Amino acid sequence: MQELTHWIDGRATAGTSKRFGDIYNPATGEIQARVPLASSAEVDAAIAAAAAAQPAWAATNPQRRARVLMAFVNLLNRDLDKLAEALSREHGKTLPDAKGDIQRGLEVVEFCIGAPHLLKGEFTDSAGPGIDIYSMRQPLGVVAGITPFNFPAMIPMWKFAPALACGNAFVLKPSERDPTVPMMLAELMQEAGLPDGVLQVVNGDKEAVDAILDNPTIQAVGFVGSTPIAEYIYAKGCANGKRVQCFGGAKNHMIVMPDADLDQAADALVGAGYGAAGERCMAISVAVPVGEKTADALIERLIPRIEKLRVGPYTQGDDVDYGPLVTPEAKKRVLELIDSGVKQGAELRVDSRDFSLQGYEQGFFVGPHLFDRVTPDMDIYRQEIFGPVLSTVRAKNYEEAVKLAMDNDYGNGISMFTRDGDAARDFASRINVGMIGINVPIPVPLAYYTFGGWKKSGFGDLNQHGPDAFRFYTRTKTVTARWPSGLKEGGEFHFKQLD
Repeated sequence: MQELTHWIDGRATAGTSKRFGDIYNPATGEIQARVPLASSAEVDAAIAAAAAAQPAWAATNPQRRARVLMAFVNLLNRDLDKLAEALSREHGKTLPDAKGDIQRGLEVVEFCIGAPHLLKGEFTDSAGPGIDIYSMRQPLGVVAGITPFNFPAMIPMWKFAPALACGNAFVLKPSERDPTVPMMLAELMQEAGLPDGVLQVVNGDKEAVDAILDNPTIQAVGFVGSTPIAEYIYAKGCANGKRVQCFGGAKNHMIVMPDADLDQAADALVGAGYGAAGERCMAISVAVPVGEKTADALIERLIPRIEKLRVGPYTQGDDVDYGPLVTPEAKKRVLELIDSGVKQGAELRVDSRDFSLQGYEQGFFVGPHLFDRVTPDMDIYRQEIFGPVLSTVRAKNYEEAVKLAMDNDYGNGISMFTRDGDAARDFASRINVGMIGINVPIPVPLAYYTFGGWKKSGFGDLNQHGPDAFRFYTRTKTVTARWPSGLKEGGEFHFKQLD
């Protein structure tokens, strides 16, 4: 069985803790590898090595740092197929979906190539007699990222690309469920010219997370995952004096107005609800049709589309719509929530609880499910399912639909399908959700905007990627300078009024 490593000081490094986690092949249910789970001492050693490497990297001018990222982009494109296959093998995504995971990370790296411009400070000459004031953006030092299993390429790049562009050293703790691609990314960064120690990958579980949060050298931590863990990391990181941004769970709604193109809305819901087996923080998991007539017509369109979905392993070709869930525990949890929806009175209009894929009976596949007449008190509405399950909550009118989403604990993403520009503008202005789609099913912003949710979907003051990333990974230093003209007037003991 393959035994993975950490990536320390520019090379693969075996773990020493003698603790390991299992990595599954989600399609077959077999354990295909094991990953070392770092001890606190191993994490501390990796951080110390990063701290030793960081000053020289920070002293490298921003343009040269950007050139490393430029080379990295070329290497990503060269190895795209290889990376996608490794990602699909561990996570279970289809190959097109895996390539999309890599592509959306690559786009953030491309944005970070503009670091020389984004790191420029400000300057005011003659702010007072012979006085100039200017500001500088400087790196924090050593920063860390704790990233989830569902986007093992994209989210690590969202974290380490801007951090490195700013001159920081970065310690990545990827998900222990699918760590191979993050390791491959670190290797490509090394090939691109990144100095040893500037990017470290330490695999691990809660012990590694706590070691990162407790280590005083770490100046900032970025996290993506479930809301309970996001709250834990945010609270502990802030208590330890670190800058912290944490992104948690989601319950993304799509409001479908009576004037919407219902075929377009149904197609969007199927793609956004069932793509990647629903293991996306931006998946649409709740459809909110406005009015009974709209709801009936939407359900009528959804059922045949959902029943035609092809579920299978990535090896069966690009026409597979989605693959297995990532672990047996994930499958068990999703099926339990489906059963709870039935018991609590929701109508299960597409029931795939007996789904089994011939030849892959031990895999973690879950067939597509569609619930109708879901109410906000049900578990399938209150909890993030993270599986191929779409819930329909019927709203009597527009105001009820908007209130439903605004009252929800989560505020990651939301969409509305309509032909009414006035309703769309009102919706975008009023809704208390971080990312809005108008006739767009998954409103993930492009790399030069920022990504982040509200309410229990996000903790911290700054979002991921875009300009906010450069603010998060730097601190501002302001200099007030005066160069005497040669006249000596003696000391002053009060603030001099500016002329």
